[in-house]
Amino acid sequence: MFEYSVAVEGGLKYITVRGRIDALSSAEIQKLFDSLILAGERVILVDFTSVDYISSAGLRLFLSIQKKLKTIGGEIVLLKPVPSVLEVFKISGLDQLFRIVSTPDEIIASIRTEEAHPEVISKEVEGIGAEYISFQADKGNLFVIGSQDHLASAGYTEQDMVTVKPSDMQFGTGLAALGEKFEDCKHLFGESMVINRNFFVYPAVKQPEVDFMINTDSHDRLTYQFFHGFGFNGSYRYILSFEGKNGDVELAPLVRLLNSISGANVLGISFFAESKGLWGMHLRRVPILEQRPNNGKDIFDPENFSKWFDFPVEPMNVNHIIAGTGVVVKEKSLLRPEIQALISEGNNFHIHTGIFEKGPLSKRFEDFEKEFTRIFKELEVYKVQHLLGRSRFGSGMVGMIELEG
Repeated sequence: MFEYSVAVEGGLKYITVRGRIDALSSAEIQKLFDSLILAGERVILVDFTSVDYISSAGLRLFLSIQKKLKTIGGEIVLLKPVPSVLEVFKISGLDQLFRIVSTPDEIIASIRTEEAHPEVISKEVEGIGAEYISFQADKGNLFVIGSQDHLASAGYTEQDMVTVKPSDMQFGTGLAALGEKFEDCKHLFGESMVINRNFFVYPAVKQPEVDFMINTDSHDRLTYQFFHGFGFNGSYRYILSFEGKNGDVELAPLVRLLNSISGANVLGISFFAESKGLWGMHLRRVPILEQRPNNGKDIFDPENFSKWFDFPVEPMNVNHIIAGTGVVVKEKSLLRPEIQALISEGNNFHIHTGIFEKGPLSKRFEDFEKEFTRIFKELEVYKVQHLLGRSRFGSGMVGMIELEG
């Protein structure tokens, strides 16, 4: 017989398990842990005082969950297993992979000590709860690549292509492609993003697949080709962790939260989060001269729009991990004209995001850079798109670079 209950003590979620943990109960336990991890739990205490038997199937399950949690800065902690169950962990050598405590207070005190950080600041704006840390950092530089002048008319030619070296762009977005010669890549341009010099592009073709290059700064001869876009370089001034207090977090108020923290008029951001429904768009065709609409109207005209843009009328990709980058501004009128042109009418941000497979995320400040690396190297990526203001997230983290604008 197997039973469990879930409670909270000292801010820590803990599970009390009773009976046998074996092949028959493993599926139910797996479902329970999956739901807790998806809800954002990272350190989970399991009360073993009433578990009288655990089989190898049960051990394998706990080992699998422990490995998953460790990759995102979490862990399972075992509370006071009875001698016979503890002996099974020891025989298999798994006792070295789990923290074992005799009272809940031990782990609660330990977590508080580990998480203590004098620089952590808490803030709440429009129902979004945030904690952030700050660093000393000079303002970074923001630069425009190419021009949007030929986008609406689908008039780009080889003369409009701008070559960018990975070493010159730490972050960025735009209409870009991987390749060297125009003839080789002219049909492969699409929505793109660069995060920590890792490049992703979603070609505007009939059956697109994301193409990407990881750790591009190590490839001296590699170049990106842009028709238009922007890039920025610099060091993080803030790293922020956020979550909704009463539900999901919408992009527009999240941008307002970021602007309330920094005194800069322009911020370059990189972020990852759990999607709760994305509103976004991407090109279906590359806007080069040879593909210009035959009716003489631009690609944004209602007669042409659906042929040129994928623009879902419902939110998409719920519960997927997303990672993105872009700029947010406070006062658009204070920007240089070429920077103003990056921000569409009625918005104060320009953001591209990659959509990755589903899974949990770390919320620890010290894991921020490592989590990007894990996402890019371990998770499958499905799409890159321009993000719209109604997009919603669960919890996530944002790095903020103050920029000259």
